[in-house]
Amino acid sequence: MEVENPNAAMLSNYEVLKLLNEYVDEQKKTKQTRSDQNLSTITYETLKYLNETPASVQNQDSIETAVKALRPFGLTKAEKLQMINLRPTTAVEISLIIEESEERVTEEQIDDIIEIISHLPELPAEETMEEEES
Repeated sequence: MEVENPNAAMLSNYEVLKLLNEYVDEQKKTKQTRSDQNLSTITYETLKYLNETPASVQNQDSIETAVKALRPFGLTKAEKLQMINLRPTTAVEISLIIEESEERVTEEQIDDIIEIISHLPELPAEETMEEEES
């Protein structure tokens, strides 16, 4: 397998989860008996991980709303994507995501970004507590 265009598009965790679920459904429908074991393992492990993240409860509308709300802050596409995927809750986390954050955003803007990101769907509290105990 050869990667023809490695930078064709950046995908959110939600989009990757959606694509992998569609791929698995398609594989089940076609009932392919010949399967690449490595691909199956990677698909399984990725689905397992993503189903334990907020991506499993996000939807296209909530992501689009958040991206639109983040536009005024002058963030790059990659920074917006990381905001959606990582759901930062503190100023420190945001400063790690935004390159040269001290020069590009104020403390008030960081608070606004945290507020925007807090509106994204998140995992129910009992699920996150179970993960922490494991």
